[in-house]
Amino acid sequence: MEELKVTFYLKKNEERADGTVPILGRIRIGKSMVQFSTKVYVISALWNIKSGRAVGKSKPAAATNKELDRISLDIHSAYKDLLAKKETVSALEVKNAFQGISSEQETLVSFYDKCNERFYEKVGTNRKMETYKRYGVALNHLKDFLRQKYHIKDIPFQALTPSFISSFDLYLRADLKMALGTVNNIIGRLRSVIKSALNDGLLRKYPFNGYTFDYPKIVPKFLSEKELEQMMNTPLPKPNLNLVRDVFLFSAFTGIAFSDIRNLTRKNLLKAEDGVWWIHSARRKTGTPFHIPLLDLPLELIDKYRGIAPNGRLFPMLSCSKTNINLKKIASICGIERRVTFHQARHTYASVITLSQGVPLDTVRELMGHRDWRATQIYAHLTNDKVSEDMGRLQERIGNKFELTDNKRAEVVISTPKIKRTKRMKP
Repeated sequence: MEELKVTFYLKKNEERADGTVPILGRIRIGKSMVQFSTKVYVISALWNIKSGRAVGKSKPAAATNKELDRISLDIHSAYKDLLAKKETVSALEVKNAFQGISSEQETLVSFYDKCNERFYEKVGTNRKMETYKRYGVALNHLKDFLRQKYHIKDIPFQALTPSFISSFDLYLRADLKMALGTVNNIIGRLRSVIKSALNDGLLRKYPFNGYTFDYPKIVPKFLSEKELEQMMNTPLPKPNLNLVRDVFLFSAFTGIAFSDIRNLTRKNLLKAEDGVWWIHSARRKTGTPFHIPLLDLPLELIDKYRGIAPNGRLFPMLSCSKTNINLKKIASICGIERRVTFHQARHTYASVITLSQGVPLDTVRELMGHRDWRATQIYAHLTNDKVSEDMGRLQERIGNKFELTDNKRAEVVISTPKIKRTKRMKP
C-alpha cells in the first residue's frame, strides 16, 4: 500500500481585497498527484510554509488550522474507504471521493458550471463581473449546440474529440453567423475550461490538438496629427469635458490604458539620474510591467491635477462609459467627424507619437506593455501606410520643382560584340 500525503500551500498570486489568499491542497499517492481548492483563506503573514499551517494563537490562525485538519482527516477517511474496495487507488479517485463526485460521471456542462461558480467567487478580487457574464453566455451557446446538434443536455469528457471542437466552431460561424472575433472568444473560454479539467485529471486527451484559432486582421483606429491638434487647441465649455480631454491626451502621449491610468499614484513616478521622469507600473489586464519616460505634455497634465484626486492618484477619473460619452461630445465640438473612444488614445501613442516618429518596434512593445509581438506588429502596418501617405504628399510638393531638361524617350542601340574565334592550340 502506497502512502497517502496531504499538504497545503498558498496561492499568493490571487490575493483578495481583504489581504487574504486562498489555500490549496495537494494529494499525493506514489507517483499520482492532484490539487484541489480548500475554499479556506488566510493572511500570508500567518502562514508557515514548512508546516503547511497557520502560526500563532490568534482566532483566525486557530480556525484555519482546525478546518485544514478536518479536510486532511476527511481525505484520509476517503482513502481508507476506497482501499477497502480496491487494491490500488489514485490521488484523483481520493479527491473525487472526498469531494463527493465520481470522475467517471463528470461531464462537460456540469464542470463548466463549476468553473463559472469558482470564477464568480473571485469577482471583485482579481476577476471582473463582465468577464463572468461572458463565460455564462459562452456556456449557453455550448448548451444550445449540444441540444440542437446532438439532442443531449451534456456530454462526458471522454467523448470530447477534435471533431467535436471543429463542429462547435462551425456551428458558431455558419449557424449563428458570428463574427470571427466572437467565435474565438467563445472557443477560447471552452479551451480554458477543458484545460482546468486536464489539470484536475478528468480528461486524458486534449481535444484541441490540431485546432487553430483563425484570428481576424485587426486594424486599430487612432487620431491623426491634425485631429490631435484639433482636440488640444479647441476651447471646451465645461470642466468635465476638459478633464476627459486631458486624461485622453495623457493616454495619447504615454500609451497607458484607461484602467491603468485610474490606478496611477505619485508612487508610480520616479525621477532618473538624468532628470527624466518615468512611470513604473503593470498592466491591470495582463500583469505585464511597463516603464514609460514622460514627455513634457504628460508632466504638465500631472502638475495640472496635482493634489486634486483622492488617495494620491494622479487624476480624478470619471467612469469609462461616461468618459466615452464625453469624448463623443468633445469630438463634435472639435470638428472631428468620426467616433472617438478612449482606447484610440493608446493606439495614437503607438502609431502617431512613437512609431511614425522613428521609435523602433521593439521599444514600442516595451512601452506598451505587450506580451505578444503580434499586438505590436499591428502598428507596424499602420506605419507603412503612413509612409505611403507621406511619400504621396512629398510627390505633390516636389512634383514641379525638379524636371529633367532632356526628357525625350531614349533610343538606345545595344550592339552585340563579335567574338573572334581562334583555333584551339594544341598542348
